[in-house]
Amino acid sequence: MKISEISQKKTTTISFEFFPPRNEAAAGELYKAIAELEQYNPDFVSVTYGAGGTTRDLTHDLVLKILSETNIPVVPHLTCVCHKEPEILDIISQYAKAGVDNILALRGDLPRGKEDYDRNQDDFLYAEDLVRFLKQYNDSGQHARNGFDIGVAGFPEGHPETPNRMKEMDYLKAKIDAGANYICTQLFFENNDLYDFRERCSLAGINVPIVAGIMPLQSKKGMIRMAELAAGARYPAKLLKRLNAVDGDDISSVGRDYAIEQCQDLIANGIDGLHLYTLNKSQQTIQVLQGLS
Repeated sequence: MKISEISQKKTTTISFEFFPPRNEAAAGELYKAIAELEQYNPDFVSVTYGAGGTTRDLTHDLVLKILSETNIPVVPHLTCVCHKEPEILDIISQYAKAGVDNILALRGDLPRGKEDYDRNQDDFLYAEDLVRFLKQYNDSGQHARNGFDIGVAGFPEGHPETPNRMKEMDYLKAKIDAGANYICTQLFFENNDLYDFRERCSLAGINVPIVAGIMPLQSKKGMIRMAELAAGARYPAKLLKRLNAVDGDDISSVGRDYAIEQCQDLIANGIDGLHLYTLNKSQQTIQVLQGLS
């Protein structure tokens, strides 16, 4: 089922993000987490795609496993970096044949060791280009179920490479105009950033569902790492105050409670969806869901 169809039926969707396991032990842990989280009837789950396509086959395999062994709609991530048009066409053709109805189109990052890679070699420089290609594929009629729903990323705190916030909205609007159906945001910890982002989207004429990315923090070490991966996620003082009161690296109880409060406030303010970053574990995500009743 397409995200746009699900959003029409639900006031607030609930979804999860997973990443492909890299070894047998990690795979076992992930499949256990998926089975436990499936009991909470998520509206969809997404599967990440490593920098430069480094987890291309692993992503594909995990997507197909979830499709075949659960009833959960799956949203594969797909990126532009280090890819040519024939490669992208092959990937989306396989997904269409397998029954995938949604794709999250991203620019992506360069993999480690390729910092000097010339991006002019790529056929898709920006997410907008990938969205346009997916829309052309949809219009060609090659997808048996009227094409993919196409998601794009949103940045409530601002895109790190676009300091001009006016230009940022122009770029996001271009992705929507190219054919994107919904927005899934980067993680954030201050809800007012999301509300401001939503209002600016409305002012820019962007009227698609906005799914809020929520990261329940688990450890101080992971918190620092996530800030790096999220291009400088801002931790508000009210959160830092709680974290500073905790001894040791384990901050999962603070992360759980803060995520619950975030989600409760977002639901009360009419957010279209909540997308929980699970880190391939179920316990904390389940605690957040239980806290939301």
